Amino acid sequence: MGTRRWMWLAALALCVAALAAAGCGDDGDDGGGSAGEAPAFPEGSTMARIQDEGELVVGTKFDQPLFGLKNPTNDEIEGFDVEIAKLIAEGIFGEGNAEGRVEFQETPSKIRETAIRQGRVDMVVATYTINDERKEQVDFAGPYYVAGQDIMVRAGEGDIQGVEDLNGRKVCSVQGSTSIDNVREHAPEADLSITFDVYSLCAEALGDGRVDAVSTDNVILLGLVDASDGAHQVVGSRFTEEPYGIGVKKGDDAFRAFINDRLEEIVESGEWQEAFDATVGRVDPETAEPPAVDRY
Repeated sequence: MGTRRWMWLAALALCVAALAAAGCGDDGDDGGGSAGEAPAFPEGSTMARIQDEGELVVGTKFDQPLFGLKNPTNDEIEGFDVEIAKLIAEGIFGEGNAEGRVEFQETPSKIRETAIRQGRVDMVVATYTINDERKEQVDFAGPYYVAGQDIMVRAGEGDIQGVEDLNGRKVCSVQGSTSIDNVREHAPEADLSITFDVYSLCAEALGDGRVDAVSTDNVILLGLVDASDGAHQVVGSRFTEEPYGIGVKKGDDAFRAFINDRLEEIVESGEWQEAFDATVGRVDPETAEPPAVDRY
């Protein structure tokens, strides 16, 4: 009996000594523990700096259901953009090591470029359409999703069927977005005098009759419709293509290339699909189609 106890204690000591390197438990071999190891990055790169600081700072929106929303019940930031950012973080810190290492800062449309240029965030994931004008100020990785601009009206109203019907109507969108320019181009007689910093205020203006319609990307509108308890509806007549990219500082080619590589990895692994199904896919499962990365 004493010999067996000695042998058990010796085995336990060996297990504890080897725990960090090889693991010791009842659920078998986990592949040597390499899955959680943080990758090595070149000294001086943005990825190495983020590793050293122990935190990835991400600009996103706090008012967009399904993509970037601050949950009022627990103050957690939720949505597809948030999940994409967390998956990027895992590529920096190692699989399973990103928990608690992503700081989300509210970044409405009109301050996205400023936040990147001033270094207030490491990257922006915020329903951020890639276009040539923005490329003059920041660089983009992606796209990781392609949306299309549509129109939201009050439920049961059928007078607005397409973008041309916005002429002579009061239409709301947010400041600093491409959506305003798109409405002006396709419906030059639309009244765009009412704008806000965030789309949730546009939805409120639609609800109380200050505007006749809200126009922005279809998936943003779907989130607002989902949060409206049946008060609003999407027309279902997309008139643009909006590729969503991840904004980074202009000229940071290594960071942009890393994010592009990581986006391709999460599509291949199925993690992109899982993130979509848990967020946007709950409302609109038909739009799940990851686009090809554009390495411009």
